[in-house]
Amino acid sequence: MQLETLTPADDWEPEPGTEDALNALGDDDYTFHVWGGDWCIDCQQQLPAFGAALEYAGVDDDQIEHYPVEKEDDGSKTGPGVEEYGIEYIPTVVVERDGEEVARFVESAEDSIAVTLGSELRVLTNDAVSGDD
Repeated sequence: MQLETLTPADDWEPEPGTEDALNALGDDDYTFHVWGGDWCIDCQQQLPAFGAALEYAGVDDDQIEHYPVEKEDDGSKTGPGVEEYGIEYIPTVVVERDGEEVARFVESAEDSIAVTLGSELRVLTNDAVSGDD
């Protein structure tokens, strides 16, 4: 099942100065695991821009896993992978490389989902290139 809110926004443009972070999303063979709910206001506001940023970075659709989440009466979240990945808030995006988690975005941050994750991935890539741990 696909998250409709992850459909790329038609009117999205990268913020000036964020291009390097956004391009980092497509720099490796990452898998993006996206938990969200089409009913969720935060997801409705954030995921269309994230979908557009992934498209901008050249991330293939087969690298994006959708995990639709439902909200129980007590506020808890249910859905595929929720327990396994410890999902409490949405949107949550987990980035994996070779089956290992390398970055995570949970619900909100100062920057967009794409810029937040892209910045983390750039640091990770730069550390790997320079040999830093």
